[in-house]
Amino acid sequence: MKKLLLFAALVVFVFTTGHAQTNFGVKTGVNLASLSGDDSGWVDGQTTIHIGGVANIGISELLSVQPELLYSRQGAKNKMDDTTIYLDYITVPIMVDFKVAEGLSLQGGPQIGININGIVEDDNAGGEEDIENLESLDIGVGVGAQYKLSKGLFFQARYMVGLSNLSEEIKGKNSVISVSVGWFFD
Repeated sequence: MKKLLLFAALVVFVFTTGHAQTNFGVKTGVNLASLSGDDSGWVDGQTTIHIGGVANIGISELLSVQPELLYSRQGAKNKMDDTTIYLDYITVPIMVDFKVAEGLSLQGGPQIGININGIVEDDNAGGEEDIENLESLDIGVGVGAQYKLSKGLFFQARYMVGLSNLSEEIKGKNSVISVSVGWFFD
């Protein structure tokens, strides 16, 4: 894990120092989170949040790399027993951003999620307990679109899917549709 994070930091550093067109910003938005995979028949989606920082590193007029550092709450609701699973991650999506029209770009790339908390909350009893044996890393991929206005305001829609199960016991993968609004400090 340390090697992967070091490599990502090195890539961001090289692109930042090698090209003059780098914009930094912040974003926040809504996650429509659920689980997909073998053990996902018992779940409904839930609405959660994400918030964090973003950089857009220009490589050419049409192509840039957009790394982000976000807090993202994910999880799902259990249809059977009125419990909700909350999974808190620090996520690092590294999107390739391809401009298709003025202000509009398509994005895709990998995401690393570091699990910082996992709880099950009983909606009826009001209690909660920690989820044990969660995988500490959630590797995933995402695709989406971004629209930038001329004054720094931007909007995103993205779908991220995890490639690994949450744990040996839970054979489900994170599945998140996110809608964001943000601001680049030009």
